[in-house]
Amino acid sequence: MGDLNRKEHWDNIYQTKELDKVSWHQPSPETSLELFSDLKVPLTAKIIDVGGGDSFLVDHLLDLGYTDVTVLDISANALEGAKKRLGDRAKSVKWIVADASNFKLTEQYDLWHDRAAFHFLTDENDITNYINIAQQNINPSGILAIGTFLKMGQLNAAE
Repeated sequence: MGDLNRKEHWDNIYQTKELDKVSWHQPSPETSLELFSDLKVPLTAKIIDVGGGDSFLVDHLLDLGYTDVTVLDISANALEGAKKRLGDRAKSVKWIVADASNFKLTEQYDLWHDRAAFHFLTDENDITNYINIAQQNINPSGILAIGTFLKMGQLNAAE
């Protein structure tokens, strides 16, 4: 899927579906929050949530007191949903509309969190670009945390 088609695809999803009706919706992203806790990520750490879209992770990070959070997503519609939900608190977050396989950052991060954007990259060049971008933009002592789905599909909550 090309960059434009990928962007149109995700903008359409976030424009036409209710947030709680998408399969990846988590009111409380427990696995990601446990990661932050287990790693003892300082509240002052520079964090980027790649593919964060309208995820509730940013809400929880702000609630916990994290002060330097960036959310990157290909879909402006997804980010607008998160901004609307956060209200005035959205001003304390850096928002970037960009394709995870092709963007430029001006900062380095202490924690690069990606719950599923990498998973959707299937083109070898896109994957290589993503890896190069991550390597260039994670502090030398930083953490790269990437989550993917099962090859055969998503687990049911009961499994």
